[in-house]
Amino acid sequence: MPSESSAAVRPPRLDSLTGLRWWAAFGVFLHHMTNLAPLPVHAALALGNYGVMFFFVLSGFVLTWSAQAVSTSTFYWRRFARIYPAHLVALALAVPVFYSLTPAAEDWWVKPFDLGILLLSVVLLQGWWREPTILFSGNPAAWTLTCEAFFYALHPWISRVLRLLTSRGAIAGAAALIVLAFVWRIGDQLAPELVPSALPWPVARLGEFVLGMLLAHAMRTGWHPRLRAGATMIASLLLLALIAVTVATSWLGPLESIIRPFINEWMLVTCAALITAVAARDLRGGKSLLRHPVLVRLGEASYAFYLVHATIIYAMLSLVGRQVGPVAVVWYPLMLAVCIAAAFALHLLVEKPMERRLRRWGDAREEARRTAGAELDGDPGRSRELV
Repeated sequence: MPSESSAAVRPPRLDSLTGLRWWAAFGVFLHHMTNLAPLPVHAALALGNYGVMFFFVLSGFVLTWSAQAVSTSTFYWRRFARIYPAHLVALALAVPVFYSLTPAAEDWWVKPFDLGILLLSVVLLQGWWREPTILFSGNPAAWTLTCEAFFYALHPWISRVLRLLTSRGAIAGAAALIVLAFVWRIGDQLAPELVPSALPWPVARLGEFVLGMLLAHAMRTGWHPRLRAGATMIASLLLLALIAVTVATSWLGPLESIIRPFINEWMLVTCAALITAVAARDLRGGKSLLRHPVLVRLGEASYAFYLVHATIIYAMLSLVGRQVGPVAVVWYPLMLAVCIAAAFALHLLVEKPMERRLRRWGDAREEARRTAGAELDGDPGRSRELV
């Protein structure tokens, strides 16, 4: 968070980032669709899992960009109101698809019912284990919510450190994080015994979230990247080039040793560049297809889409089996339409109304506490009585 005075002024909305969020969710959808309907471009579609990285960087950016001067308890409650109701409903929908009471299920994605493990996903702790049966317990896509919950817990405290940084300091911090990511990867390759390679995912992915925080803080404190009008297009082309390079490496020659082992880090750079370019264009008032109302609405429902898409895909997989050959491509628009419909149902019937209700309740409690504190401060006799 920025300083108290700047946090009191709400910064302008960056709707293009909301539209961009939809494409990240769509990438994750493509990644999971390869299990139902593999295509010849399977390797490229599988890279949609980097949509999760994009979400983590974007989460840090948006939370810091839109930060207000509220108490830590209010911040935590609002985050709970934002993610938990939809998560709980999506979890209930996922259990019949991913669990069985019979000890030997035929489908590889179905796990024996274990209440203890399942409860970890209820309270968003499953992501602290690397064991797949725990990590992907409940709704398999929800392991990322463990990371988000960890990030939310740290956000107010990291923000206090950010307040000490100028925009240049934040940019330097972002650059240092990226360099550290490359150095870590080099160390993992040259001396794997010296580099912890099995850190819990919330810890391992924290740098992505902090990178987003640093970029947003830099922009809130005066950094206005002087990017050309085509900067967003360049960042998008860089992303497409990375996908192409990762899929087709036979022609790379010596470049393969520079690109392939560091694809995770290059993707991190691309995510940061794309978010920065899109945010800067919105601040300049430049035209953006990402601000189209359809894309913005899809972006607003992207969290619900993320929560339900894997459940729907694997439910269909259990009904019809893997779809191969020319018919496989037909399943993509079909499943996309079903997932979008389910996402908007969850978004409009659960996510948004429950968030509003919980936030109103939390804000009312916070106001009551402030009022009680003010009355107590204004009544010395009452203060002495309580002491």
